[in-house]
Amino acid sequence: MSALARRGDLLRLSTLFVRTLREDPADAEVASHKLLIRAGYIRRTAPGIYTWLPLGLRVLAKIEAIVREEMQAIGAQEVHFPALLPREPYEATGRWTEYGPNLFRLQDRKRADYLLAPTHEEMFTLLVKDLYSSYKDLPLTLFQIQTKYRDEARPRAGLIRGREFVMKDSYSFDHTDAGLDAAYQRHRDAYERIFTRLGLEYVIVSAMSGAMGGSRSEEFLSPSPIGEDTFVRTAGGYAANVEAVVTPVPDAVAYDDAPAAHVEPTPDAGTIDALVALANANHPRPDRAWTAADTLKNVVFAVTQPDGTRGLLVVGVPGDREVDLKRLEAALAPAEAEPAGDADFAKHPELVKGYIGPLVLGPQGAQVTAEDGTTSSAIRYLLDPRVVPGTRWITGANVADHHVFDLVAGRDFAADGTIEAAEVRAGDLAPDGSGPVELARGIEMGHIFQLGRKYAEALGLKVLDENGKAVTVTMGSYGIGVTRALAALAEANHDERGLAWPAQVAPAHVHVVATGKGTEVFEAAASIAEGLVAHGVEVVYDDRPKVSPGVKFADAELLGVPLLVVVGRGLADGVVEVRPRAGEAETLPVADAVAAVTARVEGLLA
Repeated sequence: MSALARRGDLLRLSTLFVRTLREDPADAEVASHKLLIRAGYIRRTAPGIYTWLPLGLRVLAKIEAIVREEMQAIGAQEVHFPALLPREPYEATGRWTEYGPNLFRLQDRKRADYLLAPTHEEMFTLLVKDLYSSYKDLPLTLFQIQTKYRDEARPRAGLIRGREFVMKDSYSFDHTDAGLDAAYQRHRDAYERIFTRLGLEYVIVSAMSGAMGGSRSEEFLSPSPIGEDTFVRTAGGYAANVEAVVTPVPDAVAYDDAPAAHVEPTPDAGTIDALVALANANHPRPDRAWTAADTLKNVVFAVTQPDGTRGLLVVGVPGDREVDLKRLEAALAPAEAEPAGDADFAKHPELVKGYIGPLVLGPQGAQVTAEDGTTSSAIRYLLDPRVVPGTRWITGANVADHHVFDLVAGRDFAADGTIEAAEVRAGDLAPDGSGPVELARGIEMGHIFQLGRKYAEALGLKVLDENGKAVTVTMGSYGIGVTRALAALAEANHDERGLAWPAQVAPAHVHVVATGKGTEVFEAAASIAEGLVAHGVEVVYDDRPKVSPGVKFADAELLGVPLLVVVGRGLADGVVEVRPRAGEAETLPVADAVAAVTARVEGLLA
């Protein structure tokens, strides 16, 4: 069965609403951003906000169609919610506050609070609550393809991180955990089919749930050097977003023979390397040399909660590693963290920059008492999991130009807990024992969550089970970034001349170019274009008179349609040229062109 429609459509460049650009836009950083604007697929409206032009909408519609077909194939039913939503459901789940400044908030003329939806868990939950009340109504999966809004602090890379974007979000509803597991697997399988049909390379990695909540969580990443997500993988099959990597915890170390902690002057030791060199020169260990991994670096952060309250957090990591801010924020979500500033240090004179040690932090430091009588550390202190009991450290003595040597974890200091915030490096061991990890970057294309009962409990979604007992529904949430998929496809399919779309998503299958001044060239080109359309092929026809062949070829390469048919000088010999966007050209008899090109297109779409 042919993959082509009964009849294609014809886009004439003489009337198509498109203008190509020869120069890259000044604000574009990555290839997809540059080329989508230069080729006339999108236009910038504001930072992170874009207008879609006809060619861009055609590609977007094809991506949406593939997503829609695969969702319907697993029994999901399509709905469509408004983007403008009332505050109350999001307040009930806590996300009115948790989303913090990423949420677009507004008021109507009556001063009622609204938001532009970043995601729709609450609305799906309330809709099912409104209409269903029995386990017999379940399982149920609903989905929508709709515009979302997030007030990104730093929109970048065109469509890859914008403030307005199109998403497919679907939600499964079951009354048992086994039902949720099955729904999750159906979506996981569907996502693999979707990204395969789109022609996108993908990697499935373990992920953090973040503000979404829930338990099991996986991301579908498209490997790309410009991706914002760093992930790890091993030859043994482990794969995880770097924020979800769990550090293998070493065994505790016996410290019976460890010397007592001692403070030593350390002038001119303002860096880890200088400190290690001084330690080995003046205070050598009897068993081996000190290394950077034996130093304990304590990094101070200001943490802002969604309600605006701000406090200090000190993170202790081995001195041979840095704190990864993305891992830190993932661990602290929904709070946000930033390096502490001068004003923060001014409020805590016990923190001596460059010489901060555990003895003024966490359980060892000052304590504060809350209104309910509970006490906590004035400066919260969290440690990297590698800092296990018995390990010996060189760290700050809380006095300028002085460090503590042989400070033993568990004997001399403790913390308020541990945190996964240290950078992950190539060669680190995977937590599942599958060997050392390698690092790569990727663009997040999809994310699937087992939400469980978080939203159903907050919003009172219950059904009666087989015994007539009210049980809370369990949910899954499954998203695909549709506009981001378009950008990822452009990023993965281009060269120095322009875009090179896979046939499944290209704005057209064939680009017909008439080169020459004689009417016979344009008549032959028009005949071929119309013949292709009659066979179900989608055609862009460059029928512009008085435009040079060089400009037409440059535009064809920029637009990125898979096949180019050139009607020009060869017409005198009864032939036309067929050029794949990437590949060798060949000539065909004019009489065979329509049938041969149609067969080529069917092969590309198969």
